[in-house]
Amino acid sequence: MLSAFAQAAAFGQRLVVPGDAAWPSQLDDLGPHAPAALWVRGDPGVLATADRSAALVGSRASSGYGELVTAQLAGGLVDRGLAIVSGGAYGIDGTAHRAALASAGTTIAVLAGGLDRFYPAGNDELLQRVAQTACVVAEAPCGTPPTRWRFLARNRLIAALATATVVVEAGARSGSINTAGHAATLGRPLGAVPGPVTSGGSAGCHRLLRDYGAAPVERAEDVLELVDGPQPEQPALSGMTADEERVLDALSSRAARGVDELAVRTGLAPGDVSASLALLELGAQLAARGSGWVRAT
Repeated sequence: MLSAFAQAAAFGQRLVVPGDAAWPSQLDDLGPHAPAALWVRGDPGVLATADRSAALVGSRASSGYGELVTAQLAGGLVDRGLAIVSGGAYGIDGTAHRAALASAGTTIAVLAGGLDRFYPAGNDELLQRVAQTACVVAEAPCGTPPTRWRFLARNRLIAALATATVVVEAGARSGSINTAGHAATLGRPLGAVPGPVTSGGSAGCHRLLRDYGAAPVERAEDVLELVDGPQPEQPALSGMTADEERVLDALSSRAARGVDELAVRTGLAPGDVSASLALLELGAQLAARGSGWVRAT
């Protein structure tokens, strides 16, 4: 045990236990299956932000469709003040973390092995950034390899830590279905993103929608409703076109976004984005900041 603490100190880790100010109390909902402690690399205080968060999980062998939807969801959610929780893996997990960081948001990675060596190695740079801006956590001490059963055990922490869990893309036997099962057992809201019926990579999502009562998720607002409950209907914005609504929805109130980024987020041509920005600026819906625009507050 002393060697574990010595190794942890060498990597700037802290051990957080129940009763500490940084302990995320939602983990207590796991009852006898709650972790005895968490190793944290980064700022343990960030764990408090998980009391309003969404877990975005899915296949490691993600498609372009799955990655696009994940990026749009993560960016839209951090713009609305939510933290993003995921597992640091390739595919959907990594995309969720990257999109949250790109939008200057908070993202927490929950790993299966010890934090002295980030896994997967190909995501080391990404996980270093997560640790620098927020935190990476694990139940296992330094020197513990990530085994299959540890991944399954890790999934319960993701489900318990987040307010709601959304499976973006998953095959019929994906580990993300295991995470969804933990969320359902805990009574946490569960969502799934529909995909092409011809894609085996969305078979797990369709199963969750069909057999387990998962809510269909298409936009960040759908996830926000899972986290905060049904929202009162907003009156239609007078005179605003569909393109303008899409551009306004893609804007952040904190991070300035340029035409090219907004084109990717909205699926509109850059010329159409520019035209909508001009009209929105005239209507005082946004403000120019540097080389981009932000939503008016």
